[in-house]
Amino acid sequence: MPMSLADIVASLPSDEAWGPPTTTDALVEGVPYAPYSKGDKLGRMADWTTEGKDREGRGGRQQYNRNYRDQQVYGAGTSSLFAVQVAEDESSFSVVDNTRASTKTRGFGRGGATFIRGRGRGARDARGGRGTFQRVGGRGAQQNQYYDNRGGRGGRGGRRFGGWKDYDKPQRNRDSSVNIKPDWQMLEEIDFNRLAKLNLETSTGEDLDSYGFLYYYDRSYDKPPVKNTERKLNVVDRAAYNVTTSQDPIIHELAEKDEATIFATDNILSMLMCAPRSVYSWDIVITRTGNKIFLDKRDGSSLDMVSVNENAADAPLEASEGNKDQINFPGALALEATFINHNFVNQTVIESENSRFEMQHENPFYNPSEETEALASKAYKYRRFDLSLEKDEDPLHLIVRTELDAVVKNNISGEDQFLVIKALNEFDHKAQGSGGALDWRTKLTSQRGAVVATEMKNNSCKLARWTVQAILGRADVMKLGFVSRTTPKSNDRHVILGVVGYDPRKFAEQMNLNLNNGWGIVRTIIDMIRGMNKDGKYVLVKDPNKNLLRLYEVPAGTFEEEDEGPAGTEDGTAEDGAE
Repeated sequence: MPMSLADIVASLPSDEAWGPPTTTDALVEGVPYAPYSKGDKLGRMADWTTEGKDREGRGGRQQYNRNYRDQQVYGAGTSSLFAVQVAEDESSFSVVDNTRASTKTRGFGRGGATFIRGRGRGARDARGGRGTFQRVGGRGAQQNQYYDNRGGRGGRGGRRFGGWKDYDKPQRNRDSSVNIKPDWQMLEEIDFNRLAKLNLETSTGEDLDSYGFLYYYDRSYDKPPVKNTERKLNVVDRAAYNVTTSQDPIIHELAEKDEATIFATDNILSMLMCAPRSVYSWDIVITRTGNKIFLDKRDGSSLDMVSVNENAADAPLEASEGNKDQINFPGALALEATFINHNFVNQTVIESENSRFEMQHENPFYNPSEETEALASKAYKYRRFDLSLEKDEDPLHLIVRTELDAVVKNNISGEDQFLVIKALNEFDHKAQGSGGALDWRTKLTSQRGAVVATEMKNNSCKLARWTVQAILGRADVMKLGFVSRTTPKSNDRHVILGVVGYDPRKFAEQMNLNLNNGWGIVRTIIDMIRGMNKDGKYVLVKDPNKNLLRLYEVPAGTFEEEDEGPAGTEDGTAEDGAE
């Protein structure tokens, strides 16, 4: 039965208050009380920054007060007794500014590159991040032309230039040094991380025989050039040879005498020992005949070329990657560097038939009746190393043909010291791919250490190979020449800015180069070939885009049709671009 209006009025309380009855359980001295747990963190009574938590801050992070990021609001541990449900969230509203935003950009040098000016650790949008080296302008870029990749740099007024970050940098797609054919069978895939953990201690080796002769080094190149004068790099045509292992008649004789099991040249062996430092693709042909193993290179192989800035964070780009400067393509720079090294060695020696150091035998590759050019200063030392382990039943020896470039008298003892002469080249310190290099013309004398340190970073693989070759040949000194273009836009005229001599073993320590790791890599590859238990031909290829090596088994006739040609001779041909 429905209640009448009189009954409803009669059920109302008689006092003046209305609504639900008030209980004393939630009051403290007449004030409403919100319960909370003792584990709750006490924050602020009123948090005026809660609305700003939805805003995007620097670097995509949620922006709110850093001092209170880990604290909670008072009573957050339980559901609030005073929460009010609103129909619309206030944070969904925003103020629209219809005024035109004027973005002022300032030109910087010829390139007109935009830069951001900031304080402290750099600009706001680039605070503390890792960046790559970027070229900026021409004139006017006196300081901070490159942003160092160690993070936020520059005190007051530090400049941060735009560029690819490491995590979104586009992947380079380089081509392999050799065309992988369908009938090649992949046997092993070795990651560089595994190679870096290998270690094998071996002796310094023993000399078996020596060939050729050496001219004496011209010490005048060690002196700094006279102010306002430059010493030009001349074209010196001399017969130089870079014959592969299997075409070396001396190695064939040593193999027939069973002097060793493994045979290689220092050019090939150094690449294998420094494999973890390599970036560009390369390949080595391995032939097993009976119990003999030969490490060879193909004709026109990348091992004969001298790379430029291979290890730089922003290495030179190919034409397909947007590089429009043809003389600064990686291939063009390698040709230029190879040309420089060949001529630099011949120019820095004193050619005198009456004053030269003769080895035990004559040059095995030179034929006076066929050659029209004079023979270059070069000595070949055949040295043997023991790669045996305690568990091996039979000893495992390796014979390597090493090369020396010149000889010099010791200032104190007067004894003859053997030299290995190499040249570093500068193409354009402002161009893409320079890797943040300093201007050699102005910094080589005053900041030589910084120049060499930059080269160690940008050309880690090349310098490591040169150092390994010098140590394998037991050279006393390694001379490094610094050669630069006469003008950055011309790659056929160069000047010699200076020459610095180093002890190869101390230089290896500065580069953190561990020869025992290199010998461990050689022994590991040899054990893979020996484990096949059959004669055959194999190709070891460095992946062009990944840090790993692949070992392929190839048909016996692979590369032979390429080696045979009208210019081919039994002893090989002269190569002006010999490394």
